[in-house]
Formats: sequence, C-alpha cells, structure tokens
Amino acid sequence: MKTVFSPLHAGHAGNVELIAGAIVPAFEKPSRAEFIKARVESEKLGPILPPESHDLAAAKKVHASDYIDFLPSVWPFWEESGRTGSAIPFTWPTRGLRGDVRPRTIDALLGFYSFDGGATFVKGTWDAIKSSYDVALTAAALVKGGEPSAFALCRPPGHHAGAAFMGGYCFINNAAVAAQWFCDQGARRVSILDVDYHHGNGTQEIFYRRGDVQVLNLHADPMTEYPFFLGHADERGEGGGEGFNLNYPMPFGTGWDKWNASLEDACARLSAYAPDVVVVSLGVDTFEKDPISQFKLKSADYPRIGRRIARLALPTLFVMEGGYAVEEIGVNAVGVLTGFEDR
Repeated sequence: MKTVFSPLHAGHAGNVELIAGAIVPAFEKPSRAEFIKARVESEKLGPILPPESHDLAAAKKVHASDYIDFLPSVWPFWEESGRTGSAIPFTWPTRGLRGDVRPRTIDALLGFYSFDGGATFVKGTWDAIKSSYDVALTAAALVKGGEPSAFALCRPPGHHAGAAFMGGYCFINNAAVAAQWFCDQGARRVSILDVDYHHGNGTQEIFYRRGDVQVLNLHADPMTEYPFFLGHADERGEGGGEGFNLNYPMPFGTGWDKWNASLEDACARLSAYAPDVVVVSLGVDTFEKDPISQFKLKSADYPRIGRRIARLALPTLFVMEGGYAVEEIGVNAVGVLTGFEDR
C-alpha cells in the first residue's frame, strides 16, 4: 500500500488549545504523524510518496469559499493585529446572537468560523493544512488510478470541519474533499466509514442532504462526549440524504465486542449501498490508553478492523484522523493497514 505524506505538517507545532477549563499544549501534535510514518517504514507497508500540489477548487466543492479563503489569512491577520503565541478563538455566535453577519476583527472571525477552541493557528499552520489537503487528493488519485488502496497520512486531521467551520483540530475536511473528488471523477456513490472515537460532525453536516455519499460514524455517545451536539442515532439525513447518514453512538468503556458489532452492522449497510469507493476516516483514539478518549480497544484489535474493511472488496482510501496515545498511534494506525492487506 502506498502512503502519501508531507513534512510540512510539522509547521503546525507548539500551539495550544482550550479544553476542560484550561489553555494547554495541543494534544494534536507533530509526533503523531512521525510515529505513524516510522511504523509505515518499519513494517515495510510500501513506498512513501510526497503529495502533488493542488489548487483549492476541490476544497470549495465541500466548504464555503469565504471560509477557505479565510484560512490562509489567519496568521498574517493575527500578526498585523500585534499578536503572538497561538491564534485561538474565544467568542462564538450562538443561539440568540447574530451569526449571519461576517465581522471584521481577527478575534471575531476566529469565532465566526469555528465551533470550539481546538482549531488554533501558529505561523506554520496554513502550510500544514494545505499539505494535508494535498496529501488526501494525491492519495485519492492513486486509488482512482487503479491502486486497490492508499493511505493519506494527513495532519492536521479533518472530520470535525464542516462546510463553513473549523474545530476539534480540523480545518479542511480531507475525507469529505476526497469523497467529493471521487464523485467529480465519475463515482456514482461513495461511502465514508468513520471509525474515530469522536463523531465526524463536519462530515455529517456536509453530506446530510445528499444521497450520493453515504456517511457511517462509529463513535462515543454525544450525550456524554465531544463534539456533543451531533451524532445521535436518530440523525439519518434529510431530503435526498434521508437514510444515508448512519450513526453508532456507544457508551464510555466500550470494548471490542460492542464496537465490533457496530462495525459489522455498518459494513453490512455499506455493502448494501454498493459504493464505487470507500473513504475510511481512520481514527485510532478508540485505544484503551488514549488520553482524551474512553473506549477500550487494544492494539490487537486494529488489524481486525482492517481485515473487516478488506472484506468489503472495494477500492479504499484511508485518511488519517485522530489518535493521541502517541507511543502506540503508529502501531494501531498501521495495524489497520496491515490487517487490510492480510499480513
């Protein structure tokens, strides 16, 4: 399996996030990607390729143009305002406040285009965002070109980013961009299988009214876990998307048996949908030692996930999302991929 990776991700480093009442160093850090890359190499998964550069037209197919145009302007605007450190949002337009008027200051714009304090910027953030997007599209092109599978080692991740908002470490929704790109290249149907611990709220929002992209999310119950406000089982799509959005919320403490039952049901529904290609939002923060998650999967479980996805017998693009137990993230993420290849 070919992996696409960019060293430019490392510029998104040293930033902070607002979580649990404190401003702390971000859990989403460069070592995550480096551990995965090292494991790809040690397992001899296959060649590691640099991404090709793409314009932002594909991003604007799933995101609002003004939102995408805002992202590269954040750090220059922050510096012009006399700021240092991390650019972090702290004010949000919520119910009862005007959320339809685009403000003018950097602090207001950061809140206008986000839903939490987890998507923060430093000087190298935009280059990392753009390289992650390039990685996803380059890997998608490998699959479109005939590779049975490919791994987009994206950082930062993307599945919390919606049509016009960032959050949860995510800026451009790489999996959504890839799914849309496959549609634009002639795919009649695409399935996105999100196995991250946290619900892919951005992906759901982007495709909620569409029937050509099926979205299946296995995740922690939003009644008790981030991102809290989407991910319930009764959210099944609207209009032309009715029935094509499927959520599998699970309680804290979920282990392999319960989680795997959800995976089996999701895979059965995916097979019935009969897509031309599968995009896997590959999060491994379901791991028992993950510092910000509450599931109990073990390292030995991840190759099982890969083997089950392989049984779908469909062209498959893996797009890296979450996972924060850094010492094990490489073992677990690459375990899915080697399981997929039945090693």
